[in-house]
Amino acid sequence: MDPRPNPPPFRGRERTLGVAWIAAILALATFAQPAAADPLTLRYGQAFSAARSIFALPVAIADREGFFARAGLDLKILIPVPGGADRQIDALHNDSVDLTHVATPFLIRAALNGSDAVALAAEFNNPIYTLIAKPEIRSYADLKGKLIGLADEAGTITISMRKLLAMHGVNRGEFAVRTIEGTSGRFGCLRRGDCDAVVLGQPQDLQAVQQGFRALGASTEAVPELLYTVTAVRRSFAQANKEAMARYVRGLAAAFRFIRDGANRERVVKTIVATAGASEEIARETLALFFEPERGVLPRQGEIDLKALAQVITLLGEAGALKSPLPPSEQFVDLQYLRAAGLQ
Repeated sequence: MDPRPNPPPFRGRERTLGVAWIAAILALATFAQPAAADPLTLRYGQAFSAARSIFALPVAIADREGFFARAGLDLKILIPVPGGADRQIDALHNDSVDLTHVATPFLIRAALNGSDAVALAAEFNNPIYTLIAKPEIRSYADLKGKLIGLADEAGTITISMRKLLAMHGVNRGEFAVRTIEGTSGRFGCLRRGDCDAVVLGQPQDLQAVQQGFRALGASTEAVPELLYTVTAVRRSFAQANKEAMARYVRGLAAAFRFIRDGANRERVVKTIVATAGASEEIARETLALFFEPERGVLPRQGEIDLKALAQVITLLGEAGALKSPLPPSEQFVDLQYLRAAGLQ
């Protein structure tokens, strides 16, 4: 007689099934994370003026917090692209970069001149640019006959500032203009005393007020809804590198969700301090400006608002930078990668 107790029924089958389940789970884990095992490399270009401002935040967070890496992407951030913001699309064509940060007017202009560059994802929607003046300038009327530092004449920054000035009775021809690339450059002009007023983004506008300069008004008073900056790519390159594009938009989307989560506020503050050269106090003020209350400055997850892009096209038409009939916003985007990721 066998002295061993009878084994429970199906014990051998359970063991076999257990081994099979473990094997299946390991296989699923392997296939669920092909990106991590096989990272792809992309070169992302920024102008120096953008890299040292709040407008670098989404990509900086995605990079510093590891969201691109988790998506299986090795993103090489190249700073600066020579020539400034108006040369970003050229960098795509001369193979200096694969993706680039660019303001939508420059993208539109390039596309209408034959470039196959398109917007891949949104980076900033409604920028808050502030008109900052010397302390002795107490009103818009005091700007008449003075020198104002603006950006590119055919860009949304200058167009919105001219509309803001006109709303307050200061019209074209009633002040002198100096075109200066980048917020940092314009802030330098104000501090040296060469400019009587300038248009500044964050964090420099908040720093200027802290230093005693006067804030007269914001661009959002004149132009509340537009699509400001995007990640651009050549349509041909994106088509040939679909998986890399998918990984990029997934990593960027994770960054936007991270920024918007209040539990991550201090980590976002530290990134602003490190990348934009702001104090922690100014970094917190910047985030409060964006989110307390919600002002729609950032997209939710990189989605492209076609109506907001149409607003840019309309503004360019009103400023004489585009001729009628105005092109449709769909001409300047490729939404297939956002849609494939469930982000659009």
